[in-house]
Amino acid sequence: MPAKDPALTLQYLDTLLRYGNFTKAAQQLYISQTYLTQLVKRKERELNVELINRHSAHLQLTEAGKLYYQYLEKINQEKVDFHQKLTQYNNNNEVTIKVGVLPSMGSFILPLFVPNFMQDYPNVTLTLDEGLPSISEKKVQNGEIDFYVGQSPETVSPNLKTITTGHEQYFILIPSSSKFYDERFKLIDPRSLSLPELLAEPLVLSKTGSAIRHQVDGLLQKNKVKPDIRLESQNIELIAGMAAVGLGTTIIPQSVVSHLTNGKYNLYPLEEADLTLRYFIAYPVQKELSQIEQTFVDTFATISQRTQQIEK
Repeated sequence: MPAKDPALTLQYLDTLLRYGNFTKAAQQLYISQTYLTQLVKRKERELNVELINRHSAHLQLTEAGKLYYQYLEKINQEKVDFHQKLTQYNNNNEVTIKVGVLPSMGSFILPLFVPNFMQDYPNVTLTLDEGLPSISEKKVQNGEIDFYVGQSPETVSPNLKTITTGHEQYFILIPSSSKFYDERFKLIDPRSLSLPELLAEPLVLSKTGSAIRHQVDGLLQKNKVKPDIRLESQNIELIAGMAAVGLGTTIIPQSVVSHLTNGKYNLYPLEEADLTLRYFIAYPVQKELSQIEQTFVDTFATISQRTQQIEK
């Protein structure tokens, strides 16, 4: 495993432990299963110990592996602390906060709190690093960005502290091409249709690796539906637009629904027990926030009031 990059090694181990096998972990990391397996074996040969217990159904760290994990956490935090202390010698009038966020989500969530923060701190430069959640999560652990703003906090690495606020309803968008489409209504009574039958329709979905897709996959599994996926994209607004004009059924949050302008479709509201969207901001557990960074996090926490207003 990458000896000179403890944060990346921690990312690999966290993903292995979260998904319990090499194949699923490699998919989430966007590397091959063979490459990941060889990295672990190489480090085990180097240390002359077994790091992973392969005899359990769900992969776990051995006692030696736990010790190695703690070692990686320590040296990674020392690296983060060093860079943080180094900033005191920079020009104090030039503060930059780097934030990782999914582009389609950022267009909705960032305007809810960033303008208020920038009004109080006009000398702060905010830099957006737009990409998939899995990439942002890796970068915030590596120290490449300061914060990661996302949704579905339950999927986040335990190495990150998350502040959760706000929530948003999901809808199934039923296009006019669907047999379930009813031209008489825009909003469909959820008691009038079968959820498993709706999910069995041809689907257009966000790509694996996004927080929304993670939740949708869980909903499909819960309802024992093998999805018929016709199109995948990293852009949730593109997915919504394609569904709205008849390419297939999709599942989108209310913020994306509000951006739709074309197409004939119904909206089937999902119960919170089935699917709901919660926002979070994340940073390394051991990171000591500066006063400005703490204010940034506190300002983010105020968006719950605004998302509730939108829902009404």
